[in-house]
Amino acid sequence: MKKDIHPKYMPCKVICVTSGKQIEVLSTKPELKIDISSFCHPFYTGSDKIADTTGRVERFRKKYQKS
Repeated sequence: MKKDIHPKYMPCKVICVTSGKQIEVLSTKPELKIDISSFCHPFYTGSDKIADTTGRVERFRKKYQKS
């Protein structure tokens, strides 16, 4: 490996501004602020809801229902 061409890695504090949670990773920057993380994203928290205003989900289930 060549000397002095690679960036210096340091501990980096990653802060989720939505939930306020913090984690520590290695990065070239000392601090990162992110809008959404696995702490508050609906897919990871289980609060994901199907928004169905026109009945498409029900029509799909009815059409492909096993007899």
